[in-house]
Amino acid sequence: MSSLFLRTLREDPADAEVPSHKLLVRAGYVRRVAPGVYSWLPLGLRVLRRIEAVVREEMDAMGAQEIQFPALLPREPYEATNRWTEYGPNLFRLKDRKGGDYLLGPTHEELFTLTVKGEYSSYKDYPVILYQIQNKYRDEERPRAGILRGREFLMKDSYSFDLTDEGLSESYRKHRDAYVTIFDRLGLRYVIVSATSGAMGGSASEEFLAESETGEDTFVRGPGGYAANVEAVTTPAPAAVPLEGLPAAQVHHTPDTPTIESLVAFLNANTGRTVTAADTLKNVLVKTRRPGASEWELLGIGVPGDREVDMKRLEASLEPAEVALLDEADFARNAFLVKGYIGPGALAANGVRYLVDPRIVTGTAWVTGADKADHHVVDLVAGRDFTPDGTIEAAEVRAGDPSPDGSGVLEAARGIEIGHIFQLGRKYADAFSLDALGPDSRPVRITMGSYGIGVSRLVAAIAEQSHDGSGLVWPRAVAPFDVHVVVAGKSAELLEGGEAVAAELEARGLSVVLDDRKASPGVKFADAELIGVPTIVVVGRGLADGKLELKDRATGERSEIDRAGAAELVAGIVRGA
Repeated sequence: MSSLFLRTLREDPADAEVPSHKLLVRAGYVRRVAPGVYSWLPLGLRVLRRIEAVVREEMDAMGAQEIQFPALLPREPYEATNRWTEYGPNLFRLKDRKGGDYLLGPTHEELFTLTVKGEYSSYKDYPVILYQIQNKYRDEERPRAGILRGREFLMKDSYSFDLTDEGLSESYRKHRDAYVTIFDRLGLRYVIVSATSGAMGGSASEEFLAESETGEDTFVRGPGGYAANVEAVTTPAPAAVPLEGLPAAQVHHTPDTPTIESLVAFLNANTGRTVTAADTLKNVLVKTRRPGASEWELLGIGVPGDREVDMKRLEASLEPAEVALLDEADFARNAFLVKGYIGPGALAANGVRYLVDPRIVTGTAWVTGADKADHHVVDLVAGRDFTPDGTIEAAEVRAGDPSPDGSGVLEAARGIEIGHIFQLGRKYADAFSLDALGPDSRPVRITMGSYGIGVSRLVAAIAEQSHDGSGLVWPRAVAPFDVHVVVAGKSAELLEGGEAVAAELEARGLSVVLDDRKASPGVKFADAELIGVPTIVVVGRGLADGKLELKDRATGERSEIDRAGAAELVAGIVRGA
């Protein structure tokens, strides 16, 4: 450690919000260069490379072949798939000296597809699975949480190319199994959830989430095994209600009730009926814009009043369209929108598309805006008094909601996305006419799958799950070293003893970091805890009596061991003997 390029810090970085960010910076694994851009220092790079090695071993074992594409890519392939515009501001765009348009690759579907098209032409060439481990670039609006959400990150992306849908299903299964093996080897606690495909396109889609309270993704799970990212949850629709005999809709004067809370309080106090927020219909206005379009379109979203509109669910439902809430200028241009009192009537009369939550079925009666200040309509019945243009998954998902598989109620948790697998189908093959000549000499359109792992993000995800109040606690599979030898003193005898122990451990094939600095034992112990190597050997005063101290970083257990045979004992621990 006296020559290791390392400087540990005692204070958390000012911009750090989550444990992994704080500890990876303090322990000298990474350093911030710009928002969302980090340098990997020697300790961090060792962990990153060990994770990368596990990913590579399992990808190779499943029959995938590694290639490498450039990060700097021309515009034309991304225009062919409309992703030059679909990606919006998340894409890093640049021009060369001749004015040609380029981008820094966020993903490489286009390049994979074109490469296979350029090399393969016969059905005999398929199936094939290609992968790369390479830096990706996305211009995140709010890069945060250190390397968990960066603008430059290392990713494993692989793509399968099959002749049939059955072949795609098999490639998908192989990847799913490989991912389970990878994340099990890395010692992660994770769940596999149903997900949406977003700008990637495609149908079947699952996400691997590392369980973490600091995760940006909320997922839900039911007692029967159902699990999904909230963006992919489907709301069970209740049965329609017969329209016969339902009371007529009535408009009520409801002064000063622009919010659901004020409306419910007024109705309960003045109408002699009991109303809850769930009986009200909240109408939220947004504007949407298709990729490449210049004009925004109004869109009304109707949800039960006891729920908020979840913007991530809304955006996922409207992908790839851009979505934004209305501002004051929008309301000024559309005088029929009476803030706080918007109802379905004015939307229909003015040609505004209106999509509602699946719970709003025919025959259900609602309290909602009457399109007039200080007025609401009671007993407005879906399918009789208003007809939505369709349904949309936009309302927040909550713990206690019924599980879509009917097994009970959902519980909510948070996680960090570490892997995502898609059955892309023929979206990119169609864009580039990727065909193989079949045995009957007729072209067969190839079907594709896409499979990603956030390799650099895994470092942070593991750190989020593997730390305590003193520092990092790396699982053995990814730790920067197998053993941390601490020389607890400054005498020549102790230093020689530490060097001898380290040499014996290295002779048995272990990687060792030796703290030979002239610092105090307290500083060395604190750094050993912070750095997080799973096995710590202390060479201290007991050496004179032929004793060493052995500490398990994960459990905190300490034991005294004999100096003679110590290397063999520690090697056995490291190898799981």
